[in-house]
Amino acid sequence: MSGPRALRFRQVDVFTRVPFRGNPVAVVLQGEGLSADEMQRIAGWTNLSETTFVLPPSSGAADYRLRIFTPRAELPFAGHPTIGSAHAVLETGVAKARSGVLKQECGAGILSLEVEGETLWLDSPLATHSEFLELKPLEKILNSKFKGSPLIMNVGPRWLVAELADAKAVAAIAPDMPALAELSNRLSIGGVTVYGPASDGVAEIHVRSFAPAHGILEDPVCGSGNISVAAYLRKAGRGAGGYVARQGMQLGRDGRVSIRFDGGRILLGGSAVTCVEGTLHAG
Repeated sequence: MSGPRALRFRQVDVFTRVPFRGNPVAVVLQGEGLSADEMQRIAGWTNLSETTFVLPPSSGAADYRLRIFTPRAELPFAGHPTIGSAHAVLETGVAKARSGVLKQECGAGILSLEVEGETLWLDSPLATHSEFLELKPLEKILNSKFKGSPLIMNVGPRWLVAELADAKAVAAIAPDMPALAELSNRLSIGGVTVYGPASDGVAEIHVRSFAPAHGILEDPVCGSGNISVAAYLRKAGRGAGGYVARQGMQLGRDGRVSIRFDGGRILLGGSAVTCVEGTLHAG
């Protein structure tokens, strides 16, 4: 870039209606003219789990295009940045829903978001899965036993999903982060998402997501991790028509993620609130 530029900026808290209780995403609303290297540098500077850049769509079928970066790499798709960015473009008038639907273009294709009051419902990318056989090493990394067979779920990002005995077991785990980063890099996965049934009267399951290979020791409330859990449950014939998951308590957050099954679709639902607005000076 030639000289500093003032870019419209929002920091949005996702999967909450209460500021500072969800998962923040940095949204640069004027990504045009920024190179991929500049975007990556900004994402490393914000040091959030994801930073997004809103661009004009390359397809007439989309309302806008989104590029998504962790502090270390670009992602084709991620759940909480998608919902948070959709909230920001609607709030600022960058794009408008048509018949209650917003179309977002990203590396995973063109995705639909249904606007239902304060909740945005994301029609998630189709999930695929692959087997995972390194059970003993995973137990050692998590320092915990798991139920059933963990699977690698691919929803754009690839998460290794494991079920633990209950929410108490989920809350107690303290993964070996260097070993998890090595495993993640070797298997080309984002990290590990674990879950267990909850009995707190707030949510049906408790979820935690760890991605040290991307510079994210623990993601406070992870959209793609929750989609991966939903795909894991659906493959096992569980979850019925949907459920509410809770995530982030170990980091002082209290996120709520809604999942709805509609035929072959997995819909990820959540609310968002803007916590910071202003300009980002890039140059």
